[in-house]
Amino acid sequence: MKTDYLAKANENLLIIDEIVNDETPFTAPETVFIGVDLGTADIQTVVINDQGTPIAAFLDWADVVRDGVVVDYAGACTIVRSQLKKVQEKLGIEPKDVITSYPPGTDPRISINVVESAGVMVSHVIDEPCSVAALLHIKNGAVVDVGGGTTGTAIIENGELRLSLDEPSGGRHVSLTIAGGLGVDMEEAELCKRRSHEDPMIAAMAKPVIEKMSDIVAEHISNYQPEAIYLTGGGTLIKGFSDIFKQTFPNIEIIELSRALYLTPLAIASYGLALQEEV
Repeated sequence: MKTDYLAKANENLLIIDEIVNDETPFTAPETVFIGVDLGTADIQTVVINDQGTPIAAFLDWADVVRDGVVVDYAGACTIVRSQLKKVQEKLGIEPKDVITSYPPGTDPRISINVVESAGVMVSHVIDEPCSVAALLHIKNGAVVDVGGGTTGTAIIENGELRLSLDEPSGGRHVSLTIAGGLGVDMEEAELCKRRSHEDPMIAAMAKPVIEKMSDIVAEHISNYQPEAIYLTGGGTLIKGFSDIFKQTFPNIEIIELSRALYLTPLAIASYGLALQEEV
């Protein structure tokens, strides 16, 4: 059963990769679910139909959130408003109810306020790693969500959330290391980070930061025995990331998904569908 949910998630992630930022008009079905993810490195909006299939997706790289805290409120609001307007123009519907998320340990109202500034209502809010746990129907495991500014861990036992923690260490910290090592600005360091699979030197620079992330997760799960660790978030795409986690946790299965950058926003949108199916 686990492989079925993973296969479906991978299939939908590949769909998002194909349609992201595609504004070609598309006739929306009667029921849709809209998820907005306020990340440190990007803001994403994903729309799914009542079968859970993505039908629209928009992504803007942004520096408006740091370590789980919105530092440019006006900038974040502007991006969310722009993405929801694109949803409206693409699908021919007026977004009214939106689902959003927040990093564990932060105030959910921050995300809610940003999204509702666009004139919509937040119907549900869930912490980021728990949204992924719900999407993948994890019964016993840990979700590790590495975003631009934080590493979050959710522990699931017998289908119930036992622990959800977040620490300030993420992709931005890798970029800072690259910027210092190469003597370049953060914008150039971000581009270098995304090319880590092509440059062994960049991967080597990132390694100590990834090792720190694995240490954070080791502390988070120290009192638990998850069957598997599920990796999500754009930070996990850095070359060598999963290898380091496999070395740190040799007795735990490490599970990667095809386009982890989109996994959290997909999970946020899918949370609304899951709640409806429970009714």
